[in-house]
Amino acid sequence: MTDTIIQKSIYLRATKAEVWDYLTKPDKLAIWFHKPKVALADGQDYAMFGTESGDKLMWGKVNEARPHDYLEYTFTIAPMGDATSTVKWTLEDVAGGTRLSLEHSGLPQGADAFGLTLALDKGWDEHLGRMRSDVHAE
Repeated sequence: MTDTIIQKSIYLRATKAEVWDYLTKPDKLAIWFHKPKVALADGQDYAMFGTESGDKLMWGKVNEARPHDYLEYTFTIAPMGDATSTVKWTLEDVAGGTRLSLEHSGLPQGADAFGLTLALDKGWDEHLGRMRSDVHAE
């Protein structure tokens, strides 16, 4: 069996520095994803909370943060139990803006976990769509 990995890429009419803020700054993360209490930083633990509910929705540790190029963190949500997955973001300059690529790996395996994979896949589509809408509204 091969590992389940979610991969996405979007193009944004913004600089890598602007996109980086959407990945790390609490006020920008709250627009499209979930809000941490502090900015995501290299080597730091984090937790993200629902912008309306205030409930803790996900948590982990920032494994690597190379501003404007690469961000990697562990990712855990309650439905995963004790399992930890990894989210990697890569930012690349392209003519007119930035290509943002996501790789979400280490997901629970097997038929029983496929519903979670489907939910995460759909969730990333929705979150990235909100990011795109906000970036392009400016």
